[in-house]
Amino acid sequence: MSQSRPSVLFVCVHNAGRSQMAAAFLTHLGQGSVEVRSAGSAPADAVNPAVVEAMTEVGIDISAEIPKVLTTEAVQASDVVITMGCGDACPIFPGKRYLDWKLEDPAGQGVDAVRPIRDEIKDRVTRLLAELGLQAH
Repeated sequence: MSQSRPSVLFVCVHNAGRSQMAAAFLTHLGQGSVEVRSAGSAPADAVNPAVVEAMTEVGIDISAEIPKVLTTEAVQASDVVITMGCGDACPIFPGKRYLDWKLEDPAGQGVDAVRPIRDEIKDRVTRLLAELGLQAH
């Protein structure tokens, strides 16, 4: 881990749903104690509207987020890389901690289907903060 803040990268295929929710929760709950990135192996044009709506319901606005392409630099700059169904598209570097979160893909689903995925991500992010020795706020 770096001397300052740990850095976490969330990766899914489109960077339009799961990784965006995870990054938003980690930013929100970590209150600046973690450097947060998210990216996709094949980024979508925009964040899934049902995901934006589901996050708004819990008081987190991600409407301005834009899906980003996964870069080697983003992986190298991160201490922990959490993948969500991006398969072999995620580059592996020695010395990084990798976690794979098996989560249903919210793509093409309505907000009712997104809510349980959102809640599961929040639980996992809260546990991740504890594993990093940080307090969720």
